[in-house]
Amino acid sequence: MTTPCIICVAITGSLPTKANNPAVPITVPEQIESTQEAFEAGATIAHCHVRNDDQTPSSDPEKFAALKDGLEKHCPGMIVQLSTGGRSGAGQARGGMLPLRPDMASLSVGSNNFPTRVYENPPDLVDWLASEMLKYDVKPEIEAFDLSHILKAKEMQEKGQLTGRPYVQFVMNVKNAMPADREVFDYYIYTVKRLFGEDSPWCAAGIGPKQIVLNEWAISSGGHARTGLEDNVRIDRDTLAASNAALVQRAVELCEKYERPVATYAQAREILGLRPAAA
Repeated sequence: MTTPCIICVAITGSLPTKANNPAVPITVPEQIESTQEAFEAGATIAHCHVRNDDQTPSSDPEKFAALKDGLEKHCPGMIVQLSTGGRSGAGQARGGMLPLRPDMASLSVGSNNFPTRVYENPPDLVDWLASEMLKYDVKPEIEAFDLSHILKAKEMQEKGQLTGRPYVQFVMNVKNAMPADREVFDYYIYTVKRLFGEDSPWCAAGIGPKQIVLNEWAISSGGHARTGLEDNVRIDRDTLAASNAALVQRAVELCEKYERPVATYAQAREILGLRPAAA
């Protein structure tokens, strides 16, 4: 396959702490350093959360602004994708960073079960987040935890709430949500192509030990791949990952195995229909 593979690194998330793995970057300087290493290893999207000093999740726009500025300085051209996820805040606070005009932001378009709670994405909040992304020219990454979320993205596209080709990410192996099921995965791909076109880009993320499994499924099937310490803190059952870059390197090795070039940031921006990197 000749289509370049975009590698997204989810650097921190809302849950992993240094007790889980000392390499999890918590402070903004740690996040910038960890992302720079991952960028140099081949990642071209940084999926970003921010934390408080006590490692709890935050949606503070000032923290997001500092992180975005640092990534743009130290990882020039890298696509900055900020999270509007529900663990970091409630209601419209989840979109408080969108006026910063990052390249992308995550957008969960429906609710589902998480390990110990319901991940609530009520329709009015989804509509508001989508409208803010349109207002500030931020491309959504549709996080699909369920087949219905892909169909919802099509409905939103038809209503003009999403412009251009949606970029859908399949998230699998969250406890109590969709497991890593190959037949479901293949049907997700079929559904994206049926609804949005054969050449529509898509991505996949696997949680915990299924991270490397989903990396391989996506890369071998012509999609794009997400890795990083947000989703998985280990290289294998007995070994902690040394860094986000170490997990990116595993995805790069799979690209080599399946003879796919790793996308440069310019290629990734073109594939996703993003504005060029700032000079």
